[in-house]
Amino acid sequence: MEGKDTKFPKVQVTGLTKIFGQKPDQALALLHRGCSKQQIFEQTRANVGLNNVSFEVFPGEIFVLMGLSGCGKSTLLRCINRLVEPTTGEILIDSRNIVTMAPDELREMRRHTLGMIFQSFALLPHRSVLDNVAFGLEIQGMPESERHKRAEDALDLVGLSGHGQSMPGQLSGGMQQRVGLARALASDPDILLMDEAFSALDPLIRRDMQDELIDLQQRLQKTIIFVSHDLDEALKLGDRIALMKDGEIVQIGSAEEILTNPADSYVEKFVADVDMAKVLTACDVMKRPEPLIAEDSGPRNALRLMTEYGISSIFVVGKGRILKGLIMADDALGAKKENRALGEILIHDIPTVPPETPVADIIPLMAEARYPVAVVDGTGKIRGIIVRGSVLAALARMEVNPDDS
Repeated sequence: MEGKDTKFPKVQVTGLTKIFGQKPDQALALLHRGCSKQQIFEQTRANVGLNNVSFEVFPGEIFVLMGLSGCGKSTLLRCINRLVEPTTGEILIDSRNIVTMAPDELREMRRHTLGMIFQSFALLPHRSVLDNVAFGLEIQGMPESERHKRAEDALDLVGLSGHGQSMPGQLSGGMQQRVGLARALASDPDILLMDEAFSALDPLIRRDMQDELIDLQQRLQKTIIFVSHDLDEALKLGDRIALMKDGEIVQIGSAEEILTNPADSYVEKFVADVDMAKVLTACDVMKRPEPLIAEDSGPRNALRLMTEYGISSIFVVGKGRILKGLIMADDALGAKKENRALGEILIHDIPTVPPETPVADIIPLMAEARYPVAVVDGTGKIRGIIVRGSVLAALARMEVNPDDS
């Protein structure tokens, strides 16, 4: 979670348990004695939805709850805004326990701090897109001009400017889900709760919406708790992932942590078929950017460094290691003989990628590139170098020894 505040959790869940049925106390007693979910159901006909769940979500983080159908992930999400009442445990939002909140306080929390987006679009078919987005603000009593302005701003955020007067039935599925997202954003909540938000969409539209959410998150930096049963979706969206089974959290970690160091055989089987090229990023396969040469140096020094390190090219940097370009050995040799400056042989058109770029996107780039790929951050500073061998070695290492983190 680079760049995110990991000191003070936005959401903190501690010892959360949910029992569905008529005998929750009896079921809890059996649970504390170590009985299984099935044993408790056989004895009490009560169902253990959640069992002693604890985790933290930090500001600006996308935290994904995932697992097979019936594992408790949607129940957990609904407990966070008390659409489902917890049996025991604490849920702190900005250090306030939502479990013990009075109805008026809970209502204000839902209106201003929590935004909920469901799998079904749940749009009102007789209302325009603009009025659908503004519906929650209307319930709050906000004047029409103000709520319409907020709704238009939200539609602009999700790329639906100009569609305010359309009716929901005139929009595609992906556009309708954008309206649902805009409705949640209109009240400017700190936290977005997204329950299988893209599951009803066709695969191509679903991927577009995932990209849209990532772009939106880069601009807004909301705290998002996202429920999904799709591992690829979780790996793509999640800063961290909580993998659930039978109402319990089995493992929490980044995509790479879960894939390279699964907590048990269940997690290992769950992630067994993941394409590591889609998970590993430029940061995972890059080499240290050594050697580098300053732009005010000369071809003689460039040749010396390339000879010393056994390489045929070298990256050139300015002040603060800002990437300027690349020099090839043959060009440096010619410049030395002709007494030409380094800048005259500098190659500017070189492949670069941000540190978070998936290896799957880098492989075709390397297949076409004549030069090594430079990993460059948002300031233009070179962070690393990628060559074909480092990519192949990383993928082979993950395949041969997946537990080596």
